Order: sequence, then structure tokens, then C-alpha cells
Amino acid sequence: MAQIICLANSWKLGERCIAGINLATGQWVRPVSSLYPEDGRVPRNMRIIQGKEPALLDILEIPLENNGPDFGFESENLTIATGTWKRVGQAQCKDILQYCGKYPYVLHNSNKYVTVTYLQSLPFYQRRTLQLVYAQELVVSNAQGSQKWQATLLTNKGQPLTNARITDPIFVKRLESGYLPKNPCMVTVSLSLPYLPSNNWEGDPPCWKLIAGIIELSDYDLIFV
Repeated sequence: MAQIICLANSWKLGERCIAGINLATGQWVRPVSSLYPEDGRVPRNMRIIQGKEPALLDILEIPLENNGPDFGFESENLTIATGTWKRVGQAQCKDILQYCGKYPYVLHNSNKYVTVTYLQSLPFYQRRTLQLVYAQELVVSNAQGSQKWQATLLTNKGQPLTNARITDPIFVKRLESGYLPKNPCMVTVSLSLPYLPSNNWEGDPPCWKLIAGIIELSDYDLIFV
């Protein structure tokens, strides 16, 4: 069993991608299901706890193996073992500010994507595909009236991420009701599986940077920043 602070429960090919910080190690973990060996998405019957989806900041107890498939480039994956998921607590925003990565870029570079070739050129432990970012500014948009929400963020280090798709279902629902974020946020940025945007793309298939979880900070939380 591992206890994980849930920092992402995002859409993934009709199911969900769950990810968070392992309380014992302080490292990112992405539980992956062997039921979907091609991408590891987590089915509903596996992740639902007492009738509810895992929520951001939930402390989850999840049965995990000691390793998992990396799909060629991901370093955080652990296979979900047999057993029952439990919700054992709730983290506070002030508890996880420490996990905001102190990196010069949001996931390796200033682009909206990272290539598999680049990730494979790095030592395995440096192949980061998840990052918690302190977003000083978060501006959301709904491109051309579509249902695909995007956000542009600026980190407290001055690093931008432009027009990244939001895959956090709960936050998208709030946006659809007319809500707009006002305060700084903690944002989980995740890399997608390789995806070509068009037949005209030149070079390696890109892994796109996705906004997989958004936690808006309250005025009280900002005291601890």
C-alpha cells in the first residue's frame, strides 16, 4: 500500500489518469491499470471509493506494485495491485506548496510539448512527466466556443505555459457554469501520450503539456506562500 496526495484525476481516453505525491517518498506516482496495457488509464470500478471519485487533496491509500510500465518515457508509473482503494485523509494547500517544483521550465522546456526522443535521452529518474506548478496567474479560455477549455499560466519564476488544454473534469465543470479563477493556483501539469496534431507535423510525435489538476489558493493559503 502507498499513501498518495491526489493532485490529478483527469480525463484519459474515456477513463481517468490519477496521480499524486507519495507521502513516504515525496515523489510523484501515477498508478496505472494493467487492464489497459496500451496506456494504463484507470477504470471507474477500480478508482471509485464509497461511490465517489478521488478528489484533489484527498489522501488515498492505493495498493501498488514496486514498478510499472513506462510506455517508453514515463518515470512515475506504478502498476495497481489487487486490493481496495481507501480515502484516509485530506491534505491542506499549505502542506503541498513544498512540492511545487523549483525548475527553470514547466516540464523540461518552454514549448507546449516534449518529444519522446528528448525524454529518452535523459537518465530515467530525470524523465519528469508530472510537475506541480505555482501559477501566479491563470487565464482560461474556451477556443471558438468549443468545449475544450485551455489555460495560459505564468509561474512565480516568470515561466509561461501558453494555451494548454485543461483535463481536470471538476474545474472544467466550474468553468462551464461561468466561474473564472481569481487567485493564484497550484497546477498539476502532465504530459500526454505522443499525439500528432496534423499530418503536416514534422519531427517526432509530441507529448503535449496538459493541465491535469487545478487547486485555487484562498487568501488564507497565500499567507504560507
